[in-house]
Amino acid sequence: MDFPSTFTDQMGHTISLAQPPLRIISLVPSQTELLYDLGLDEEIVGITKFCIHPEEWFRTKTRIGGTKQFHFDKIDVLKPDLILGNKEENEEVQIHRLQESYPVWMSDIHNLDEAMKMIAAIGEITGKEKRADEIIGSIRANFDAMKVALQNVKKRSAVYFIWRNPYMTAGKNTFIDSMMQELHLENVMVAERYPEVTLHELRELQPEVVLLSSEPYPFSEKHIDEIRSAVPDAAIQLVDGEMFSWYGSRLVHAPGYFEKLLVELGK
Repeated sequence: MDFPSTFTDQMGHTISLAQPPLRIISLVPSQTELLYDLGLDEEIVGITKFCIHPEEWFRTKTRIGGTKQFHFDKIDVLKPDLILGNKEENEEVQIHRLQESYPVWMSDIHNLDEAMKMIAAIGEITGKEKRADEIIGSIRANFDAMKVALQNVKKRSAVYFIWRNPYMTAGKNTFIDSMMQELHLENVMVAERYPEVTLHELRELQPEVVLLSSEPYPFSEKHIDEIRSAVPDAAIQLVDGEMFSWYGSRLVHAPGYFEKLLVELGK
């Protein structure tokens, strides 16, 4: 690729780079893991406190705050030549502040196709197109194989909890909702984004399946009885939130996890 080059992100914002990026900050855990799986290392100078994969980077890379609250002084010290963010996971005001000083490439992802386009774009911008294509090929092959395996599995109504006090769920037009659809689970929450729900409302909805995520709220076995009091006949399962909400290279492993989950749910 010839430099200088321009790149348009998934929000329609264009950035210009004078040379391949050598000092990258990632503001999104799933995209941090993707950068690692693309074969980058020294180029990554900053991550968030929630970028727990890979564990080696979590221990050694500079943490610039959380996904919604950055330490701008730390970012300035790192002198990044590329910052990677996400529309949903990062705060608009903080992103705009970064854009005043640095090239910021933003993803905006609601489904599997958009996730693979993001992987391809980051592969291109970092000079790792070949590895990005390999990751995308593995994701596509694994999801295609899962689709074949599930072709005779009936659809069931479901709700996916992400928070407690108040109870919050994944609604329509979210990446989690798209992953539920891949699993033949029909989301009973008709509102978009992350609607609240009471146990009384859950009782009225009567989902056949209830999924309790490990993140951002760490649901555990002790919370199952609370939910069961409202929907005693539902299949209630604790699930790995990273498999449902991380839209980077972790998607390679998601289909295998989903197929095992359906067995546990009694597909």
